[in-house]
Amino acid sequence: MNKLPRHPVVLAVKPIVEQLGASLVAIEDREAGDLPLRWDGADIAAVRPAPLHGALDRMIEAVEREMGAPLQTMSREDKQRAIRLLDERGAFILRRAVEDIADAIGVSRITVYNYLNALHR
Repeated sequence: MNKLPRHPVVLAVKPIVEQLGASLVAIEDREAGDLPLRWDGADIAAVRPAPLHGALDRMIEAVEREMGAPLQTMSREDKQRAIRLLDERGAFILRRAVEDIADAIGVSRITVYNYLNALHR
């Protein structure tokens, strides 16, 4: 595996890419599905998207980090905010998301549906 260039753009986007669960790879190591990172018309690296497997867990962990607490310990209002954040990030398009998020938050599926319905009114 080749080493990533120490280009300022690579250094700038690396923390963001990693926070999203993706990774940066040297341009020589890119694979189909990797997204080129270009600067002045030249490919300098590539972004390898995070695998779909585990995406919901990563989204939940990101919301917990952002809100500063585990979902189960949050107040009702914070749980509603967490549902809004997860909805904005597309969590509910994933199979079994409502059930898995309800388990992570410590509420029923019906409660999650109620929170979602309140958001979409």
